[in-house]
Amino acid sequence: MRTLFPALVLALLLPLPAAAQEGEQIATGEALFMDFCATCHGPTGRGDGPMTEVLVVPVPDLTGLAARAGGTFPHFGVVAQIDGRDPLLSHGMTMPVWGPVFEGVEAAFVRTDAGQPIVTSAPIAALVAWLESVQE
Repeated sequence: MRTLFPALVLALLLPLPAAAQEGEQIATGEALFMDFCATCHGPTGRGDGPMTEVLVVPVPDLTGLAARAGGTFPHFGVVAQIDGRDPLLSHGMTMPVWGPVFEGVEAAFVRTDAGQPIVTSAPIAALVAWLESVQE
């Protein structure tokens, strides 16, 4: 038991492996998406949320972002639409229209396929990770 305890403490202090961190980030992104985006974009991101019947602007299928961008997930474009760098009128210019939910004091990096870092908040990085994970 004495040798097990230090090993357990050490395991808890070490950072999670990258795959575990990525899985955690995707799960966080999915939860955020369900809470703040699924009403319009649908629970799977296909643009079939319950609000689509009353919206004037068609809601895009977010599972096809990479396909529409030539097969590469458009990291910067997605971050820019969520954080307001590339505002959408249908999102109230900056997204989300309900307040600063996706702002954060934690800076996070999203990397493009070319390795270019994009600085954003941790919630937005999590949303982007989930959106990338649901591409078809």
